[in-house]
Amino acid sequence: MTIIVGYATDERGGAALNLGVMLARSSGEDLLVTCVVPAPWVPGMARIDAEYRSALNDTADSALDQARAGIPADVPARFVRHSARSAPVGLLELAARRAADLVVLGSSSAGGFGHIALGSVSDRLLHSSPVPLAVAPRGYRCRPGGTVDRVTVAYGESSQAESLVVAAGSVAALMHAALRIASFAVWSRPDYTTTLGTDSEDLVLQEWTEKVRQSAGAALAQVQELAEVPHDVETVIGRGRSWVEAIDDVGWRDGDVLVMGSSELGPAARVFLGSRATKIMRHSPVPVVVVPRQKAEELADRAVRT
Repeated sequence: MTIIVGYATDERGGAALNLGVMLARSSGEDLLVTCVVPAPWVPGMARIDAEYRSALNDTADSALDQARAGIPADVPARFVRHSARSAPVGLLELAARRAADLVVLGSSSAGGFGHIALGSVSDRLLHSSPVPLAVAPRGYRCRPGGTVDRVTVAYGESSQAESLVVAAGSVAALMHAALRIASFAVWSRPDYTTTLGTDSEDLVLQEWTEKVRQSAGAALAQVQELAEVPHDVETVIGRGRSWVEAIDDVGWRDGDVLVMGSSELGPAARVFLGSRATKIMRHSPVPVVVVPRQKAEELADRAVRT
């Protein structure tokens, strides 16, 4: 199997490459770094068309040479220039051809440093890809020799939640990483001068928290029955008046990766982000992996049968 890194010629390329290296080192998967160049809409015979395509190819080859220089010696990698009518189409073509497990992308340079910002390529793939996608925060750098230290699953009470936890647990065990289930409560109540009238709101939050912990506990029980189990498991609840506060509340460290499932509103076999997942992704301070529902179920079934 293969991890594909979509390498761009700007700062996105470095972040995606760093994330791809860490994931490949942790999983033992092959790494394929690619630059996608536009294919001609109509085959042209004019010399200017040939010169233009030659310039595009030279730029892509120079970018791949730069990427090659940034790959550590302990991570074998291949490099390929691929021609397609668009970058998303080209990445999906390669993913299908190489039976890829994952496609890795960088964040848009228009976003804030240290967080994820979707560009045209990542936004399109995050609403259509049949392959799991990993997106690196802007400016992301992996420490020398770094591996995935902890896999955090964004947990909701959807029908696919348990499958996603089991799938993430099996991957965490493969990577010798810890597993953490995280739910987020954005609780923006009015600013009262006293606590009068807030008891019912606090009770609702407490009941929701207990319900999530019980549900997550059932999912973790399935993880504990796997043949290979993560070395450490825990459940956390992030609370805050905004998504930034709630996500920061659980704490993050170097080597963390956040895993999310795609929305139930989209096709089962493809990634599709709902509004809640999009908010979590955009405020995540660590790389995010988004898994289509069907893929999560397949990974979970395979882990249980092993």
